[in-house]
Amino acid sequence: MKDLITKFAEIGVELKPVTEEDTLKDNVTTILSTIIGVLGFVCVVVMIIGGVNYMTSSGDAGKVKKAKDTILYGLIGLIVCVLAFALVQFVINTILEN
Repeated sequence: MKDLITKFAEIGVELKPVTEEDTLKDNVTTILSTIIGVLGFVCVVVMIIGGVNYMTSSGDAGKVKKAKDTILYGLIGLIVCVLAFALVQFVINTILEN
């Protein structure tokens, strides 16, 4: 487990092991934030792929449309991730108050 935590720390993701002092709020927040963060990363990768496809489309109208759609879907996904994160934080702070 320490190796996994070290590998994530190398790329800038901070993971902390679950201890008995952690509350339900801390655990739920950590899990959901991690999931939403990974999904946000996937959306950014989709937008990058769409940009590469756009740059390599060579003016083909079909490829350009597909690339623009890919970028748009990645952007929509990223917006949904940000809104989901805000909603999750609001709900957790409202329901699981300490």
